[in-house]
Amino acid sequence: MPGFSRLSVSGFRRLRNLDLTLRPMNVLIGANGVGKTSVLHVLRLLAGSANGRLEQGMVDVGGMRSLLTADGKTDVISFSIETTKAPGPPFHYHLNMVSMGYGYSFGTESLTSHATDSMRPKTTYIESAGARIRYHQDGTKFEPKSGYQYLETSLAQVPKQYEEAEAFRQSLADMSVIYHGLDVSARAAIRTPQTLRPALTPGANGEDLVSCLFTMSQTSRERFAAIEDALRAAFPAFERLHFPPVAAGRLTLEWREETFVRAFDVSELSEGTLRFLWLVTLLQSPGLPKITLIDEPEVGLHPEMLRLLAELMREASCRSQLVIATHSDRLVRFLAPTELLVCDYDETGGMTAIWADTLDNLNDWLAEYTLDQLWSKGVLGGRS
Repeated sequence: MPGFSRLSVSGFRRLRNLDLTLRPMNVLIGANGVGKTSVLHVLRLLAGSANGRLEQGMVDVGGMRSLLTADGKTDVISFSIETTKAPGPPFHYHLNMVSMGYGYSFGTESLTSHATDSMRPKTTYIESAGARIRYHQDGTKFEPKSGYQYLETSLAQVPKQYEEAEAFRQSLADMSVIYHGLDVSARAAIRTPQTLRPALTPGANGEDLVSCLFTMSQTSRERFAAIEDALRAAFPAFERLHFPPVAAGRLTLEWREETFVRAFDVSELSEGTLRFLWLVTLLQSPGLPKITLIDEPEVGLHPEMLRLLAELMREASCRSQLVIATHSDRLVRFLAPTELLVCDYDETGGMTAIWADTLDNLNDWLAEYTLDQLWSKGVLGGRS
């Protein structure tokens, strides 16, 4: 399934009327409160809706009223997301949610594809409005009569035999917000021995870090070697990782350095070391979703590590579409203008976003200044 090429949102907090062109690597910069994290929340909500978990997701965020733009002028949130072309025509998914107090109902929902050949009409796969639910495929139409859950999307409940719509659903569902303020406290899951299982990612809070690293050391030697190489680049004394057993089926993680005889247990590592180890493991892991969402990856990291992090994110974006929100000038220094989305307030208090490489005279400015300096000077925008 291809990646996603466009996201449009209206009525969602500060995303009053946002239309984003998406690329393989999308790094959002801007002032606090402008709406960067809201973009990640929208994608997370859409992923949850495709997984049949929209109702619970709405409860978790405090209900529909907490998501609506606060000007009191709308009671509808609209989402649209499109896929890129390849190998077939692009898909377009649209969803309207209508406020009903703290609850919600669905206005319209559709999934269509538009052939690149203008002589061919668009194909409709889902066509829903309120209680009228219709699925289409190969000239057939299906309308569910019983067992339908009206607080979950039609997409989440698409019949499995409707292969094209199901493929799109799986692609949208394969997305997750991975990182924000990773728990590295003394009793955090990332610091404790872990039950060995075939984990393909380190887990949202590092609960599968040991399992993921051990699995990669046995089945993906090149990726595991890349992790250890990145650790050596960030920590010159680092030698290797080791996985001693502590009980039946449970392993811990040891960090070995050339200058010390005794290895360091994972519980002894610094917060910044753990965060970097987790991020490196995530970005090299074989189980990256279709879209990986990362909020403030710079938290707790030494500024010099951000060059390595930018390189790792760029490599990972060849395997997973990345959407990242950051406040770090230093991280911006190591990015390309084609990877940077500058977020600002518009005249109504909503959020706008523009790709840095589309700004006028940017190349002239870059002849004298680095990208982070231009952001600090206000040339790029995204400062207030």
